[in-house]
Amino acid sequence: MFTTRPELSGTFGMVASTHWLASAAGMAVLEHGGNAFDAAAAAGFTLHVTEPHMNGPGGEVPAILATAADPTPRVLCGQGVAPAAATTERFRELGLDLVPGTGLLAATVPGAVGAWLTLLRDHGTLPLRDILSYAISYAEHGHPVAEAVVLTVQTVEELFCTYWPTSAAQWLPAARPGELVRNPALAATYRRLVAEAEAAGAGREAQLDAAIRAWYEGFVAEELDSFCRTEILDDSGRSHTGLLTGADLAAWRPGYEPTVSLDAFGWTVHKAGAWSQGPVLLQQLALLRELGEPPPPGSAELIHRTTEVAKLAFADRDANYGDAEVPLDRLLSAEYAAERATLVTGDAAAPLRPGTGRLPRFVTEGGEVTTTGLGIGEPTLSPLGTTRGDTCHIDVVDRWGNAISATPSGGWLQSSPTVPSLGFCLGTRAQMFWLEEGLPNSLAPGKRPRTTLSPSLATRDGELLSFGTPGGDQQDQWQLGFLLNHAGHGMNLQEAIDAPAWHTTAFASSFYPRATGTELVVESRVDSSVRTELARRGHEVTVVEPWSLGRLSAASRETATGRLRAAANARGMQGYAVGR
Repeated sequence: MFTTRPELSGTFGMVASTHWLASAAGMAVLEHGGNAFDAAAAAGFTLHVTEPHMNGPGGEVPAILATAADPTPRVLCGQGVAPAAATTERFRELGLDLVPGTGLLAATVPGAVGAWLTLLRDHGTLPLRDILSYAISYAEHGHPVAEAVVLTVQTVEELFCTYWPTSAAQWLPAARPGELVRNPALAATYRRLVAEAEAAGAGREAQLDAAIRAWYEGFVAEELDSFCRTEILDDSGRSHTGLLTGADLAAWRPGYEPTVSLDAFGWTVHKAGAWSQGPVLLQQLALLRELGEPPPPGSAELIHRTTEVAKLAFADRDANYGDAEVPLDRLLSAEYAAERATLVTGDAAAPLRPGTGRLPRFVTEGGEVTTTGLGIGEPTLSPLGTTRGDTCHIDVVDRWGNAISATPSGGWLQSSPTVPSLGFCLGTRAQMFWLEEGLPNSLAPGKRPRTTLSPSLATRDGELLSFGTPGGDQQDQWQLGFLLNHAGHGMNLQEAIDAPAWHTTAFASSFYPRATGTELVVESRVDSSVRTELARRGHEVTVVEPWSLGRLSAASRETATGRLRAAANARGMQGYAVGR
């Protein structure tokens, strides 16, 4: 099978990510003697600079890691919580039915930097200065900006000029693709973070604890608190101040927790808990297991079957998942999967059929909000421009047996105005909460939104497989396709990534304005006869560009041989894997 690039293979270390400079930074850290966690953090901080339309220091990052000393996968939760003032009553007083997708009202505690610093403190080996040097250099001296960043800035130019002047000062006039772009304010923020860390003394752990305090109790928290008192126009069409305070940052820290797992195709697949959408991949795998051997790759039956199980699993996600008590034992049981699998027939079925739980009234009653053109969803902005923010992904394995899968996101340059003194913007992840009370994902102070971010780690007889992708609600559909290709059909990592992709939109979007879709979206590389058969079965087939769905990356390690592999997606023309 032709692939866009080779599957990499070696024994020293592998880094795969959604931007070539981040992968290169991670590999440089491995060459410098760092481990997988040092490399992942360096790549993560570099992504803040090189993919600011996809993630930033004001965003979040969940990760799943396994260490050489303890190969049991664990989740590191870098998803911040809702502010103390974020109540459903407060939003009702503002006349809002949904949390806006842009501006300051949707900010949760920024978790990304805290998570990377915690990972370094607990599992890394190198000083913070060494890890941050790559991001600081690119922010201070410039990096060749990717075309996607330029197009995003151009799209929101009028929004910045008219309503968000601090963003205009940072990003306008829009650069040309490949032009060197600088962010001196962000470079200064990271330089100060290093200085405050090193002021704590020579000990590496003490320095990283000091850096965490500086971020969540010191100068960063103070600046964010002050900026959130500013009135900012958001996609409700009105200006609001933020709810986030310095006290909210001081009260939060990242934490570790067990994974949720399921056996499939000889692997044990590990995901974050139901405060993420991660278990929806496991529910799809459980349903497919009940339906028997997977049909051939790219066949109409395979695409139909995966689409139908996705509808069922995502309906359960929308009715049950959240930062609450979620009945995962039942949702992931063989008995429940067998019961739900009987709903899969040869024809396309209606969406929104949860087997348990309760869907939000906004979904069941067809709720709508009037969009203003000031931001939608991840966000999409129109008529002031149309653009989607997205996400990043990092996979790293090293020669010692450490592995990590991380999915940084949020803090998109186009979703919230730049904090000028810091060089980054806050996230808008609170848009994923519901303002209806009594749901697992209802807004409440100190609660995590049910995020779409969904890193994956799979284990088998000592082997490790790290994988993931950007893509919001689609992440666990594209990952399912990858896993079927690799574990079910025997494709290597690059073949599994390069194969044609598809997904359904037949569930409630996690992003403002929370619409329910109807489409089965397929790349045009899917054979025309297959597309015709899918339409005959009742699917609303939408054909998109041949290389447009997903930005997967993956890395693996064989314990018996020490052999490492990695691959990354050609889609988006930014992702790369490096290694030796």
